[in-house]
Amino acid sequence: MSESVKSVSTRSISDNAAQAYESGDFERAANLYEQAAAGISGPEAAELLNNASVAWLQAGQAESALRAVSGTTEIFAAAGDLRRQALSLGNQAAALDALGRMDEAAALYQTCAELLEKNGEDQLRANVMQSLSALYMRQRKWFEALAAMNDGLRGVKNPTLKQRLLRTLLKLRW
Repeated sequence: MSESVKSVSTRSISDNAAQAYESGDFERAANLYEQAAAGISGPEAAELLNNASVAWLQAGQAESALRAVSGTTEIFAAAGDLRRQALSLGNQAAALDALGRMDEAAALYQTCAELLEKNGEDQLRANVMQSLSALYMRQRKWFEALAAMNDGLRGVKNPTLKQRLLRTLLKLRW
């Protein structure tokens, strides 16, 4: 199969996967994303596998989500793509979190947040720190949960209304 035909086929499968995801058919979307990724390599394939991971998580299949995203962080790192490297770590953390492997998830959320901060992604970093805070709350680590939430909000340049309210509440608490 020529590269152009392979590219069109991969794009078509990926489009079908996105449609399945939008309609809530997460398992089908995940399978299609993985099928599309199998036809290519490099960061583009890793991106599709990250999409599959998110879809698997939405389908309630955390093991499949972790399997799909496994190895993609290294592909993005080799390509020098800090943003997608961080997002890959976040997807791994979410899968580990869903599997109850909280200490591993917390470490990956933290690394993800550090990379996002380096890349100037303040809103994404705040979302990751919110996930870390929620993880700590489930572990009944109240101080760590508050600290993670506060740390996530501190770097946000243009906070949403919800983030401004949280900042105010955290200032009262601290």
